[in-house]
Amino acid sequence: VFGPKPRDYSQKLNKKVKRLARLSALSSKAANGQIIVLEDFAFDAPRTKAYIGMLKALKLDNQKSLLVTNDYEKNVYLSSRNLPKASVSRAQDLNTYEILHSNTLILSEGSIGKIVESLWLDSSKAIWKMFDNIES
Repeated sequence: VFGPKPRDYSQKLNKKVKRLARLSALSSKAANGQIIVLEDFAFDAPRTKAYIGMLKALKLDNQKSLLVTNDYEKNVYLSSRNLPKASVSRAQDLNTYEILHSNTLILSEGSIGKIVESLWLDSSKAIWKMFDNIES
Protein backbone atom coordinates (compact mmCIF):
# COMPACT_ATOMS: atom_id res chain seq x y z
CA VAL A 1 0.00 0.00 0.00
CA PHE A 2 2.75 2.48 0.96
CA GLY A 3 5.42 1.28 -1.45
CA PRO A 4 8.21 3.44 -2.84
CA LYS A 5 7.24 6.21 -5.22
CA PRO A 6 9.63 7.81 -7.65
CA ARG A 7 10.61 11.32 -6.60
CA ASP A 8 12.53 14.10 -8.28
CA TYR A 9 15.04 15.68 -5.90
CA SER A 10 16.54 18.10 -8.41
CA GLN A 11 16.60 21.79 -7.63
CA LYS A 12 16.30 24.64 -10.08
CA LEU A 13 19.13 27.16 -10.31
CA ASN A 14 18.89 30.33 -12.32
CA LYS A 15 21.22 30.72 -15.30
CA LYS A 16 22.83 33.78 -13.78
CA VAL A 17 23.61 31.91 -10.56
CA LYS A 18 25.19 29.03 -12.51
CA ARG A 19 27.25 31.48 -14.54
CA LEU A 20 28.41 33.30 -11.40
CA ALA A 21 29.42 29.99 -9.80
CA ARG A 22 31.53 29.03 -12.85
CA LEU A 23 33.13 32.48 -12.92
CA SER A 24 33.89 32.30 -9.20
CA ALA A 25 35.43 28.83 -9.53
CA LEU A 26 37.60 29.94 -12.47
CA SER A 27 38.69 33.06 -10.58
CA SER A 28 39.64 30.97 -7.57
CA LYS A 29 41.72 28.58 -9.69
CA ALA A 30 43.44 31.51 -11.44
CA ALA A 31 44.20 33.25 -8.14
CA ASN A 32 45.81 30.05 -6.79
CA GLY A 33 47.85 29.49 -9.97
CA GLN A 34 46.04 26.24 -10.79
CA ILE A 35 45.39 27.02 -14.46
CA ILE A 36 47.80 26.16 -17.28
CA VAL A 37 47.24 27.33 -20.86
CA LEU A 38 48.54 25.22 -23.75
CA GLU A 39 48.48 25.69 -27.49
CA ASP A 40 45.75 23.79 -29.32
CA PHE A 41 46.86 20.24 -29.99
CA ALA A 42 45.54 16.86 -31.03
CA PHE A 43 46.86 13.32 -30.94
CA ASP A 44 47.25 11.33 -34.16
CA ALA A 45 46.00 8.16 -32.48
CA PRO A 46 44.41 7.41 -29.11
CA ARG A 47 47.46 6.59 -26.98
CA THR A 48 47.27 6.77 -23.19
CA LYS A 49 51.07 6.77 -23.06
CA ALA A 50 51.16 10.04 -25.03
CA TYR A 51 48.65 11.65 -22.65
CA ILE A 52 50.65 10.48 -19.61
CA GLY A 53 53.79 11.91 -21.23
CA MET A 54 52.07 15.28 -21.60
CA LEU A 55 50.98 15.21 -17.93
CA LYS A 56 54.51 14.26 -16.80
CA ALA A 57 55.96 17.14 -18.82
CA LEU A 58 53.58 19.48 -16.97
CA LYS A 59 54.35 17.69 -13.65
CA LEU A 60 50.69 16.82 -13.18
CA ASP A 61 50.84 13.02 -13.38
CA ASN A 62 49.84 12.52 -9.71
CA GLN A 63 47.15 15.22 -9.54
CA LYS A 64 43.54 15.43 -10.63
CA SER A 65 43.56 17.40 -13.85
CA LEU A 66 40.90 18.64 -16.22
CA LEU A 67 41.81 19.33 -19.84
CA VAL A 68 39.43 21.79 -21.48
CA THR A 69 39.43 21.65 -25.27
CA ASN A 70 37.88 23.92 -27.86
CA ASP A 71 35.97 21.20 -29.68
CA TYR A 72 35.48 17.47 -29.23
CA GLU A 73 38.86 15.85 -29.77
CA LYS A 74 38.16 12.15 -30.05
CA ASN A 75 41.76 10.94 -29.73
CA VAL A 76 42.47 13.17 -26.73
CA TYR A 77 39.32 11.93 -24.99
CA LEU A 78 40.10 8.28 -25.76
CA SER A 79 43.69 8.74 -24.54
CA SER A 80 42.61 10.06 -21.16
CA ARG A 81 39.56 7.99 -20.29
CA ASN A 82 41.64 5.15 -18.81
CA LEU A 83 43.28 7.46 -16.28
CA PRO A 84 41.38 7.86 -12.99
CA LYS A 85 42.81 11.30 -12.15
CA ALA A 86 42.44 12.85 -15.61
CA SER A 87 39.37 14.07 -17.43
CA VAL A 88 38.64 15.96 -20.63
CA SER A 89 35.79 18.37 -21.28
CA ARG A 90 34.73 20.71 -24.06
CA ALA A 91 34.63 24.40 -23.20
CA GLN A 92 30.87 24.50 -23.85
CA ASP A 93 30.26 21.62 -21.42
CA LEU A 94 32.41 22.98 -18.58
CA ASN A 95 30.58 23.04 -15.26
CA THR A 96 31.36 24.23 -11.75
CA TYR A 97 31.70 20.74 -10.28
CA GLU A 98 34.36 19.73 -12.81
CA ILE A 99 36.32 22.93 -12.17
CA LEU A 100 36.28 22.52 -8.39
CA HIS A 101 36.84 18.74 -8.46
CA SER A 102 40.14 19.01 -10.34
CA ASN A 103 43.36 20.26 -8.80
CA THR A 104 44.62 21.81 -12.02
CA LEU A 105 42.85 23.09 -15.13
CA ILE A 106 44.65 22.68 -18.44
CA LEU A 107 43.09 25.02 -21.00
CA SER A 108 43.76 25.00 -24.71
CA GLU A 109 44.14 28.48 -26.25
CA GLY A 110 40.99 28.07 -28.34
CA SER A 111 38.90 27.10 -25.34
CA ILE A 112 39.42 30.44 -23.57
CA GLY A 113 37.30 32.29 -26.12
CA LYS A 114 34.53 29.71 -25.80
CA ILE A 115 34.62 29.97 -21.99
CA VAL A 116 34.27 33.75 -22.24
CA GLU A 117 31.31 33.30 -24.61
CA SER A 118 29.64 30.79 -22.30
CA LEU A 119 29.95 33.21 -19.37
CA TRP A 120 28.18 35.95 -21.41
CA LEU A 121 30.73 38.53 -20.49
CA ASP A 122 30.16 41.81 -22.26
CA SER A 123 33.25 43.36 -20.74
CA SER A 124 35.61 40.50 -21.40
CA LYS A 125 38.59 42.61 -20.29
CA ALA A 126 38.17 41.34 -16.73
CA ILE A 127 38.28 37.67 -17.77
CA TRP A 128 41.22 38.25 -20.12
CA LYS A 129 43.10 39.96 -17.27
CA MET A 130 42.45 36.87 -15.18
CA PHE A 131 43.98 34.67 -17.91
CA ASP A 132 46.93 37.03 -18.53
CA ASN A 133 48.52 36.15 -15.20
CA ILE A 134 48.50 32.42 -15.95
CA GLU A 135 51.66 30.60 -16.87
CA SER A 136 51.76 29.30 -20.43
